[in-house]
Amino acid sequence: MLDYSQLETLATVLRLGSFEAAAQHLHVTQSAVSQRIRQLEERIGAPLVQRGSPCVGTETGKRLARHAQEVALMEARVTGAQPDPLARLRIAVNADSLGTWVLEALAEVPDQLYEIIVDDQDHSSDWLRRGEVSAAITAQERPPQGCNSIPLGVMVYVASASPEFMRKYLPQPVDKSSLEAAPMLVFNKKDTLQDVWIKRNFGLIHSKRSHTIPSTEGFVTAARLGLGWGMNPQVLVDEFLADGRLVRLVENSDLLVPLFWQSPRHLSDSLAPITEAVRRVSAERLPPMDTSVDK
Repeated sequence: MLDYSQLETLATVLRLGSFEAAAQHLHVTQSAVSQRIRQLEERIGAPLVQRGSPCVGTETGKRLARHAQEVALMEARVTGAQPDPLARLRIAVNADSLGTWVLEALAEVPDQLYEIIVDDQDHSSDWLRRGEVSAAITAQERPPQGCNSIPLGVMVYVASASPEFMRKYLPQPVDKSSLEAAPMLVFNKKDTLQDVWIKRNFGLIHSKRSHTIPSTEGFVTAARLGLGWGMNPQVLVDEFLADGRLVRLVENSDLLVPLFWQSPRHLSDSLAPITEAVRRVSAERLPPMDTSVDK
């Protein structure tokens, strides 16, 4: 059995970044915080905190801190008590969901504090698999071991650019040669949506030029201003497609990306209010999955 006060102390140190701040929050001395961490490290047989400014957790330390947070979440759910005011539910979310509908869902459970980890939809479940978050929105249908996977709907992506950009780089019909010369937009090095769209519609091309724009809104703006073409969430560009400020590179070529809500089974009851909010809002904001979904 692990000592809960030691686990709570570890989680507090990692949240606040220092032994001193943790001591103030827990109303104990700094030496007491150090002693609890040392005793827990001796019990586990591994270092849990990398001392510095700020202090950060080792991989084992992060897992134990998340465990402590999950225990507190379950206790609060069972007893009806308010959780630690510093405790945050860590959720891995892709940037486009965060920028379009997820916050609306989280706002339905305002008493819970959140820490959002932003990662590509093809990689967000890795955070859950490593035990670093308590839930994830992901494009991976198969969940990590011990987790549930709930289908939410699809994000529709439109390969789009400004009319001026199209006239300069991509005269109709778009072909491989023009795509090689036309600058495209990518969110970050994990973003493969543009590559998937190219391969699906044109096969492989020899070279690509790209700008990196790590912002959902900035991505749309960059396309609208003619900086490049990219896969933009349809919900954010419908207005621009309707008034002609953006145009599709190829008609009937939208990319559909399925999204799933995944979380550990043992937290199902504790996360029930958030899970229900995510399911409800996604049903309102995302098209449903069907046999045409791209996987």
